[in-house]
Amino acid sequence: MCACTSENLEIPGLVLMHRPGMTYEIAGKDPPLKIVDLSRELYHRAPNYPGHSAIIHGMWKTHEESFADGGNVHGLASMYFSMPDHGGTHIDAPLHFDRRGQGIDEYPLEKCIVPGICIDLRHIAPRAEIAPADLEAAIRKTGHPVPKGGTVLLCTGHHERTFPRKEYATENSGVNVAATKWLAEQDVVHFGIDSMRPGPKGKENLLVHKACFDLGITHIESLCNLEALLGAGPFTFVGLPMKWRGGTASPIRAVAVFGLSGV
Repeated sequence: MCACTSENLEIPGLVLMHRPGMTYEIAGKDPPLKIVDLSRELYHRAPNYPGHSAIIHGMWKTHEESFADGGNVHGLASMYFSMPDHGGTHIDAPLHFDRRGQGIDEYPLEKCIVPGICIDLRHIAPRAEIAPADLEAAIRKTGHPVPKGGTVLLCTGHHERTFPRKEYATENSGVNVAATKWLAEQDVVHFGIDSMRPGPKGKENLLVHKACFDLGITHIESLCNLEALLGAGPFTFVGLPMKWRGGTASPIRAVAVFGLSGV
């Protein structure tokens, strides 16, 4: 969860109001912008995809050490991290799916700031496949169409139910290949899910990755807090990757912004 406080952060002409949880409102606009944080917290040995290297985060130099090294002028603390490019909340690059695909450093940034909707799939059982009919029914319930050139975020409730227990790595529901094709036919650029993989664990998940490459879309994994978006209507999704040369993915700070026009 975000380390939010009740204090306000002053911005020229605006006030960013910190609310408990993962939601922020920017006053000074009518209506105010609301920003919902959808990103997992990164910390030392945070839950990670099985078989990937661990997320390592530690102290490189303390204030006291830096103070001594700098001739007792001032101490500047610094830390270091080591992690896989698929660590935490991240977007997969086409290169992850196929050696012919783009690396994350070449992924178009215009696909990282797009209109989005979130759908409720919390009734789908753990490890079950999400089919096209499930997507169609959930989208109808929102009362909003799939945004062309946008994204659909799939709230399965998996993160809320299992994180950070061991079941987080295995018990997720996920789209099957037919559902992946259905999403691509709606002209999305990607879709996102609140689990470590887009499909259920096993062969279907691998085939979903292959289908993403064949269909020219990608997906975002390990989102969280999607429950906060349900029933709230369309939003602007923002999730910018780091510029890793030849990267197969990148961690992102994923947010949903309500009240942002012109996207």
